[in-house]
Amino acid sequence: KVSEGSAIVELETDAGQGADEPVTESVNAEAESDSSPKAEETQAELQPAEPSAPAPTSAPVSSATVAEQTVQVPDIGSSEAVEIIDVMVAAGDVIAEGDSLLVLETDKATVEVPSPLAGEVVSLLVKIGDKVSQGDDIAVVKTVAPADGSQACTAQQSTTESADEPQANSAMPVASNVAKEPENAGSPKVEASNDGDAASSSAMLPGADVYAGPAARQLARELQLDLRKVKGTGPRGRILKEDLNAYLKNAVAKAESGGAAAGSGIPAVPDIDFSQFGETEIIPLTKIQKVTAANMQRSWLNVPHVTQFDDADITELEAFRKSLKTEAEKRDTRVSPLPFLIKACAYALAEFPEFNRSLSGDGESFVQKQYINIGMAVDTPRGLVVPVIRNVPGKGIWQLADEVNELAAKARDGKLTAADMQGGCFTISSLGAIGGQGFTPIVNAPEVAILGVSKSQIKPVWDGEQFAPRLMLPLSLSYDHRVINGADCGRFFTFLIETLADIRRLAL
Repeated sequence: KVSEGSAIVELETDAGQGADEPVTESVNAEAESDSSPKAEETQAELQPAEPSAPAPTSAPVSSATVAEQTVQVPDIGSSEAVEIIDVMVAAGDVIAEGDSLLVLETDKATVEVPSPLAGEVVSLLVKIGDKVSQGDDIAVVKTVAPADGSQACTAQQSTTESADEPQANSAMPVASNVAKEPENAGSPKVEASNDGDAASSSAMLPGADVYAGPAARQLARELQLDLRKVKGTGPRGRILKEDLNAYLKNAVAKAESGGAAAGSGIPAVPDIDFSQFGETEIIPLTKIQKVTAANMQRSWLNVPHVTQFDDADITELEAFRKSLKTEAEKRDTRVSPLPFLIKACAYALAEFPEFNRSLSGDGESFVQKQYINIGMAVDTPRGLVVPVIRNVPGKGIWQLADEVNELAAKARDGKLTAADMQGGCFTISSLGAIGGQGFTPIVNAPEVAILGVSKSQIKPVWDGEQFAPRLMLPLSLSYDHRVINGADCGRFFTFLIETLADIRRLAL
């Protein structure tokens, strides 16, 4: 797909050599007859600073006329001066007729100024940030035309026409069409008219600023991309819309693989050479570690987290679990506290459906899920994974224990499939076997809550008459404050703790 201003082909042209002939000095009739101060100033600039020996009249040259022309701003549809937001060429560039020279930004649109002629850019008379209007000089271009006048370089240039003969209108006015003699030892190069031109030209090199058309600039503004970070693949490094799409695709892929969050506005952590302090070793991240890092960073940046802490009395639950040990051996399985936690969380989700929601992408609505699937975080040598147990309310403790053991084994062996880790409504992250008195788990978005489980301990608990030893399980519930408020969490947490304290409630 292309639009106005899109580059479609790059051509290399040759002026063509004719029969040799003596050197002659050709001056445009209009330029000679123009006595305006501007024309005199331009001609004076083109004269050598010191007298030089004339070129031998017998020196052979090609039958072509080399001329320098000043390009001016055409009618841009605005009577007011407009700002230059991009310069697409630099001194020394070879351009074709119709190539864009500048990009102007008006109140309504961006406008590319095309070149009315082909040739080499001698110097640029403007820079980014300048304001120009119709008729202002913007560049000096060196052109080559046949000496016999059979073909004109531009709509206004003709070395054979009379000064009194009216010239045809052109889309881009040009002036000071003074022919230049071939360069030799006695004819020095024409230098820039002032010292500022060199600095202006260097500032406008494609490498010093961006080279992109209006379509690419508009897309960059919509995507909020910095064009200076995009590498152009068009002619002379011009940035195309395809380059922006490729840059955005690479940025997303980098973020998903554990790179910095694109567009977060957060300064990146500086890259330090730790080898200067001692011996180091580079250990590449596994794929799971990269994905986990990206998911955690994305969730932490996008979800307003709140974490609430409490202890659950699991004295009776633990006594009942241990009483199942003999039967579990007969079933060739193992019952950990996790199946009871999974069953209790599903029971609480059914009672408080706001915890079984997800916020829509546009932030305008909730997605209420009518199913209850619970994810469980599993630590593996390759990183953290979260397999999902489906339809928890329809399964008993024995069945849940079997699935917990099966999924944990598959996770450690690296045999989980993508389907095994999709469709979760709520996640449990348990560090009970490792230790700790509490932590703040990160919500596994697009879920809205996650339960953190720490190591249970015997603590003295006041029962109304005396302190009694009870097995207390530290719990931490993190939630998305966009969906759940503090009162919702308090009610959910209280219900969950009461259920764990008396698991007979699961049969109600």
